[in-house]
Amino acid sequence: MPHVGTRYQFGPFELDAAEHRLLRDGVEVSLQLKAFAMLCVLVENAGRLLKKEDLLRQVWPDTVVEENNLNKSVSLLRKALGEHAAGQSYIETVPRAGYRFVAPVIRIEPQAASSGANDLLDASLPDQPDRSVAVLYFENLSGAKEDEYFRDGMTEDVITELAKIKNLRVVPRSAVLAFRDKTPQVAQVGQQLRSAYVLQGSIRRADSRLRVTVQLAEARTGHSVWAERYDRQMEDVFAIQDEIAQNIARALSVMLTEGEKHEIEKTPTRNIQAYDYYLRGRQFFYQMTRKGLESARQMFARAIVLDPGYARAYAGVADCCCFLYIWSDSSLDNLREALSASCRAAGMDPQSAEAHASCGFAEYLNKNYEQAEKEFQIAIHLDFRLFEAYYFYARSCFERGQYEKAASLFARASQANPDDYQAHTLRGLCFQALHRVRDACEAFRLGVQKAEHQLERHPDDVKAFSTGASALYGIGDWVRAREWADRALSLEPEEGPILYNVACVFALLRESDKAIACLEKAFALGYGNKAWIKNDPDLSSVRDHPRFQALIHGM
Repeated sequence: MPHVGTRYQFGPFELDAAEHRLLRDGVEVSLQLKAFAMLCVLVENAGRLLKKEDLLRQVWPDTVVEENNLNKSVSLLRKALGEHAAGQSYIETVPRAGYRFVAPVIRIEPQAASSGANDLLDASLPDQPDRSVAVLYFENLSGAKEDEYFRDGMTEDVITELAKIKNLRVVPRSAVLAFRDKTPQVAQVGQQLRSAYVLQGSIRRADSRLRVTVQLAEARTGHSVWAERYDRQMEDVFAIQDEIAQNIARALSVMLTEGEKHEIEKTPTRNIQAYDYYLRGRQFFYQMTRKGLESARQMFARAIVLDPGYARAYAGVADCCCFLYIWSDSSLDNLREALSASCRAAGMDPQSAEAHASCGFAEYLNKNYEQAEKEFQIAIHLDFRLFEAYYFYARSCFERGQYEKAASLFARASQANPDDYQAHTLRGLCFQALHRVRDACEAFRLGVQKAEHQLERHPDDVKAFSTGASALYGIGDWVRAREWADRALSLEPEEGPILYNVACVFALLRESDKAIACLEKAFALGYGNKAWIKNDPDLSSVRDHPRFQALIHGM
């Protein structure tokens, strides 16, 4: 049975074992005693096959009952969860064996009010958690512009290491990016990012030597709680990252589990030149353009040549190929490489949530939705804070018309990365498809708010303009929707995904010729996610247009 006081979240549901309550979107769901007990057991063991005899023993201890009682309880649960009506699947029947709870489950421990987990689940919490850290980009003391990729990569890897500690809330990379190359006050960072502590540092690289200085300060007072300087060889770069993470945990009185210590201490590669190529690749990858993705793939490939066992580099290749496949080159070669590279990454590092998320992404593009779902669930189980796992899982559900489930997963993605604007907008699309107008408007409003915030920090973020334009239309601001769409086109007229997003806005505005022209150009540039296009409600006004039909048939 679940631990006393433990709560769980899955889909729109929250299960409170201690209070004997099941809530759906905050509304209590009535359940019989034994059905509730069975749900607790299934959720506690999410992802595992529970044999019928084990379920009978746990739900009816010290009582001899027929198997029919078990079947009745499962039937009651399925009815209460409404999985058939909503197109969702929570409980899987394994013929002649037992049952498995297959939905992603987030576990909230009793003390989670002051831990990273609870804050993650409610991105709107006004209070600063006691154990929350914002890692600012380290200062590049070498002064060489070409060294910035290393400074960025080192900072992001420290964020990644800290994120492995479940009782710590770590501000995502995307949020701290706004403070890159600035010298803000610690109190300002803490207030804006709702972080109790701020880590600042500097890096100097000289030949084979590496000097890293770090200081952890309390945001409210500015007082230093821990500081250290590392003068090491470049080969010690991973040891430095590990020590920083463990020292921060110690300074904040966070007890690490053996599993967390093992994950933190794992070395991704022993070849420093391979690591260098990997960091260069990651810098190109974040540009999210065709040229950037192709350059990133080359860098990741070079890393693999130097270290054929470098799982992260394989995952990087897979992600590049996936994005190239849906945005600019929907060739079978890209899809095959994505499937092969992601499979190798997960095989080399089975405990890597990122690797399994990459597998899920590739399988989803391959229309192997069942396998994709399994990979996404594994990724979420390994790291419940991984944005990409929720985001692409949600897109996979959207493609299949599972709008309720997709909306729930987009909400989880937003909680994993509170600064993201895309997930809110896509959640609005899900609610539109479900004819939930009020919910759609609220999701679009949040999408606009997040996009505006992004543009305050990065005024030329073309993706924020193109995605935000759809959200603006969703809240009825048609004038600004057109302005943002035009701005996106002026900034990036040759990128398939930007052209597609703008086409959706023009279709919503009933400017069919402009919409079709953008779609034609996007498809000519290689954009070709046919399954997504077929289910996108934004394109309803042009769906019967002869030129649109010709595009679809030609894909």
